[in-house]
Amino acid sequence: MKILRVGYNSCGIAAGAEETLGKLYDVLKDNKNFVIKKTGCNGMCYLEPVIDVIENDKVYTYGYMTLDKVDKFIETLEKGEHIDDWIVLHPDRATTQSSYQDKQVKVATKNIGAIDPENIDDYIAAGGYSALEKAVKTMDRQQVIEEVKASGLRGRGGAGFSCGMKWQFAKDAPGDEKYVICNGDEGDPGAFMDRSTLEGDPHGVIEGMTIAAYAVGAQTGFFYVRAEYPLAVKRLRLAIEQAEKKNFSGKNILGTDFSVQLHVIEGAGAFVCGEETALIASIEGKRGMPRTRPPFPATHGIWGKPTNNNNVETYANIPYILREGGAAFSKYGTETSKGTKVFALAGKINRGGMIEVPMGITINEIVNEIGGGIVNNGNCKAVQMGGPSGGCIPAHLHDTPIDYEKIMETGAIVGSGGMVFMDHETCMVDIARYFLSFTVEESCGKCTFCRVGTKRMLEILERITAGKGQEDDIPKLRMLCESIIKGSLCGLGQTAPNPVLTTLRYFLEEYEAHIRDHECPAKKCKALISYHVVEEKCTGCTLCSKTCPVGAVTGERKKLHYINNAVCTRCGFCKDACKFDAIVVE
Repeated sequence: MKILRVGYNSCGIAAGAEETLGKLYDVLKDNKNFVIKKTGCNGMCYLEPVIDVIENDKVYTYGYMTLDKVDKFIETLEKGEHIDDWIVLHPDRATTQSSYQDKQVKVATKNIGAIDPENIDDYIAAGGYSALEKAVKTMDRQQVIEEVKASGLRGRGGAGFSCGMKWQFAKDAPGDEKYVICNGDEGDPGAFMDRSTLEGDPHGVIEGMTIAAYAVGAQTGFFYVRAEYPLAVKRLRLAIEQAEKKNFSGKNILGTDFSVQLHVIEGAGAFVCGEETALIASIEGKRGMPRTRPPFPATHGIWGKPTNNNNVETYANIPYILREGGAAFSKYGTETSKGTKVFALAGKINRGGMIEVPMGITINEIVNEIGGGIVNNGNCKAVQMGGPSGGCIPAHLHDTPIDYEKIMETGAIVGSGGMVFMDHETCMVDIARYFLSFTVEESCGKCTFCRVGTKRMLEILERITAGKGQEDDIPKLRMLCESIIKGSLCGLGQTAPNPVLTTLRYFLEEYEAHIRDHECPAKKCKALISYHVVEEKCTGCTLCSKTCPVGAVTGERKKLHYINNAVCTRCGFCKDACKFDAIVVE
């Protein structure tokens, strides 16, 4: 009997997993020698669709399993053989992809890619809900909190505040009516950790949140998940329904006097609702806008009642901590940043996907050993950490250990875990412009400094990238950054200048080249570049002219071609199409 485990998260579906799965069902519909199971993404998004073949307690992971490979794949397996060239992870030997897994430590993501997220029995068989049973049957509320404190777990949503202390504040707050929130409103560009976790192991997050409710004395919990994650929402609602039927949620959980009712609320995609007071306002049916703190949600949260708020990854760590003990978690990481951290790798990296690594690992280790280096054998110029609230860390600082304090010293933040990698074809001024345009779009408008100040900064950056920068633009940007940080109410405004500040700090020469020389060193800003054909290399193959969407490239077959820069939109399609490096950017 062979088990075929198909990665069926949003990323896998986008890569063709739905078609592959359908073909497997069709080919094996009468075959009793195979069992097909759906699972989440094992993190290797760059190899999807992914299929695990499980036989004799060994797992063979196949990558790039598109529809056209299914017939040969099944035919070979039926013979008792494997197609070695298609195996990306082998149980008995190293492969070219082994280093992707070698330095990872799976805690929050342990079950993702290993269980069927739509089957509670799979989760229970993997040890699921044993931590909840231990908590509600053998521990009092304070003992649970002390175990979380002992783990050293800090909130994985970005702020890095002590999880145990946060629970303590909510528990000690006066009042009989209390709430817990799971913040699944993941909005950073390039971040997809929460989506993958909710899609791949919803019960793990439910168990962690239910333990939190027990510890702080809450009777109601809200999962706040953005509506752009329909599969996550679907699986989360199904998991809550299954947990209620098994008495892991709802009334008198596991025969005790502890009850908690869980609800799912779909957010409308406002980035500001990632800030906890704005999120609470949205749950209450109000416009998602932050309020002043104190009072903090731990004492005055939903409808003025004590409320504990953690993000998806934070709750996903709780079952392990309660099951294995706080010391088992704190053995990983650094002195001030314990445990593991989930990251999403995106951008110019060969192995884009989701990883979980011990805190304290360096950026270089992630780039080169796990991420497989930069595309096209390039060099990593910078990594953006923390999304629009974070910053760009240059290559010469990539030996920095990843912990909350060390990363903050660079001007960035660990954030929720998005890492966007850039090579030397990336314009850092344009990157700052992009992230600031996101912040301007997502500002709730409550604070003048955030609403107007970020807009003025964006106008300056747009002027610089358009080749119309002025000598006093850099001092103006720094002045605006300082004012916005001091004058904004919530974390969105207070951290909005970070991408600008870090690029000014580490890549000032690029700003100066744009302003003084009217040049973009990375050859990316369209107003400052032009495309030309190198006469000695052009063969007249016509690929460039066929690819140009605006007819800017002209020339006869087997004769020199020309680019009309008055018509050219600088899309780069011609350069990408040319097989002879005959098109250059100047």
